[in-house]
Amino acid sequence: MAVLYVILSWTVMFLLFLAFIAFLSFCLYMKHIHNKYDHIPGPPRDSFLFGHSPSFLRALKNDEVIFDTFLEWAENYGPVCRLNLLHYVVILVTCPEGTKEILMSPKYPKDYSYKRLSQLFGLRFLGNGLVTTQDHELWYKQRRIMDPLFSSLYLRGLMDTFNERAEKLMTKLVEVADNQTEASMLRLVNFVTLDVIAKVAFGMDLDMLKNKSVFPDAIQKCLKGMVFNIRDIFFQYKPKNRPFVKEVREACRLLRTTGAQWIHDRKTAMQNGEDVSKDILTQIIKSAGKEESMTSEDEELMLDNFVTFFIAGQETTTNQVAFCIMELTRHPDILEKLKKEVDDVIGMKRDISYDDLGKLVYLSQVLKETLRIYPTAPATTRDVPNDIVIDGIHIPKGVACFFSSYVTGRMDKFFKDPLKFDPDRFHPDAPKPYYCYYPFSLGPRSCLGQTFAQMEAKLVMAKLLQRFDFTLSPGQTFDIVDNGTLRPKSGVVCSVRHRNDKK
Repeated sequence: MAVLYVILSWTVMFLLFLAFIAFLSFCLYMKHIHNKYDHIPGPPRDSFLFGHSPSFLRALKNDEVIFDTFLEWAENYGPVCRLNLLHYVVILVTCPEGTKEILMSPKYPKDYSYKRLSQLFGLRFLGNGLVTTQDHELWYKQRRIMDPLFSSLYLRGLMDTFNERAEKLMTKLVEVADNQTEASMLRLVNFVTLDVIAKVAFGMDLDMLKNKSVFPDAIQKCLKGMVFNIRDIFFQYKPKNRPFVKEVREACRLLRTTGAQWIHDRKTAMQNGEDVSKDILTQIIKSAGKEESMTSEDEELMLDNFVTFFIAGQETTTNQVAFCIMELTRHPDILEKLKKEVDDVIGMKRDISYDDLGKLVYLSQVLKETLRIYPTAPATTRDVPNDIVIDGIHIPKGVACFFSSYVTGRMDKFFKDPLKFDPDRFHPDAPKPYYCYYPFSLGPRSCLGQTFAQMEAKLVMAKLLQRFDFTLSPGQTFDIVDNGTLRPKSGVVCSVRHRNDKK
């Protein structure tokens, strides 16, 4: 017994010694990292070991927008700003030349943070889809298949669906106006954009303004889980978070199960020679079938892109339109100018054409200005595989460069009086922003669906302005919530009335 006790004691001491050596080695490694990158300007670290991670966690805990902190740091420490996250170093770049060099080049792949989007608390989420894959060849193969689906000719063919689904929203707003009730514009627009992407991409009729659906809550749970998964690597292991983690996993499972069923049904219909919708899903399946024989991973990639398009295809448009409505409620002069343009171009037409959208120049300016202040996808990152010099500062390889259109869009050095909502910044004759405005990212990895999103946003806003007046209800704020994408915190609850109602 005594011998066993001695053996156990020595074993424990040996393990403690190994743990001490490991901790000491990690501290020495951290010191090496600090020495390697501390010549780059940046805020003081919260902790030797954890770097600026505590600032991230405080922002998450207090429901703050972390990008406001990034904005403050960029203004205080310059266009190249170092951030330490444990043993990772991230460089916040607001220098236009550095932004151009990195985002416009395929030499800089997406960084390690996108790996945490491929899985969500242990479940495959966005996988190796268009947004998350770091492999350039795999990305290029997928992009080559997807590109034709977003040509101007194809998008013109979607106008009937855009009009039809937007009319359902107008019908709902007629009911709201007649009953003199209030409506969450964020929620209603979300239903319509989900309807649109489900119909045009996957041939499914959800009709969410009439039918209750689990998809909006599932998407928001996944997006919120995504934020915690990226910014707090220990989140899922904390006992108090288990109920939320379980909800997120169930939501993720719902989206992927739904996608698998829709893909299976469509492929079966095509194999049986049935007449199927010539939509994005059909074209993806057909195009993928032209490649070498399909593997199980190819099937998973299709599912990855289903989830990607299902979320991204509605989320950015929803938030942009909601933010736009929110801003117009406090800028009556801009609102009146918009109404006049819509009246001149659209008149009383119910079906808006592709060419009509092109004539709504001022509306385009308003939507661009909305994205300047409220970019719904506020940031992107790239890996730096080789040493680089940005704004005269040497950046050793092995870091990630972080770019935020939210930060640059709110910097006075790029946009005078940046918090003022001024659509004339994007007047056709105004100077174009030089690599400081990129709400859909830039370069080869820019958002494939940006034209789709802007068409949909313009059409919904045009119909809304054509027929209704709206006023923000008392108690609403102009605060932002960061759920991976940025959205209005209060939901943009408005009272709505018919434009010809003079009461």
